Amino acid sequence: MKGGKKPLNKKEDNTGSAEVLRLNKYIANSGVCSRREADQLIAEGKIKVNGKVITELGFKVNATDKVVFQGKQLNPETLQYVLLNKPTDFITTMSDPQGRKTVMQLVKNACDERIFPVGRLDRKTTGLLLFTNDGELAKKLTHPSHQIKKIYQVTLNKPITNNDFDAILAGVPLEDGLANVRELAIIDEDNTSLGIEIHIGKNRIVRRIFEHFGYDVVKLDRVMFGPLTKKNLPRGKWRHLSDKEIGQLKRLS
Repeated sequence: MKGGKKPLNKKEDNTGSAEVLRLNKYIANSGVCSRREADQLIAEGKIKVNGKVITELGFKVNATDKVVFQGKQLNPETLQYVLLNKPTDFITTMSDPQGRKTVMQLVKNACDERIFPVGRLDRKTTGLLLFTNDGELAKKLTHPSHQIKKIYQVTLNKPITNNDFDAILAGVPLEDGLANVRELAIIDEDNTSLGIEIHIGKNRIVRRIFEHFGYDVVKLDRVMFGPLTKKNLPRGKWRHLSDKEIGQLKRLS
């Protein structure tokens, strides 16, 4: 080609250390939204690269390009995945106007990037809570269609009856639909401690299941989230996920 500029999308792969990325992944890595939502933003002409509106799906950029959304330059972050063994009396929110303790205080030193909790555990519930800045993965892990496995240990205020045990396994009709329980097991001799496996993520779902039958949940501890367990993770402590665990989560979603 004689003279003129190369087309904007003609990225070379030999750009030194700059990683060539699809534009939608670049946007998702910046924490704006999921990759699918990024495609929508591109199609609607809401993304500029080096001052030019881009509407081409599949467009590629590298770290030297200036990507702008709503007047703000985007910067892809290093993706972080942090697992917390949540103690009681911390609320799952980024901040609290009432000054209550939040889970963000417990992971504030985990990384420089701004991470977010995946789903929620209520104030009195303890156990596994995942944090990440991978918006695409977080959305998939919380979407009902993926039905991520969650196992809780439940302590009730009184022994569960055989009839209620069977009724819970059959499915519990709640105000927002039927709550299906995958597994239920009694784990102590007085029938007050149980293990429950669910694949749904509705608000306070485990507590509401037992409250439906007249039980108070004295303690509730999430001991498994997808493939993640509390092994070697003391209460109130956090750790970064291994590459193997990250891969397992992404295959789930």
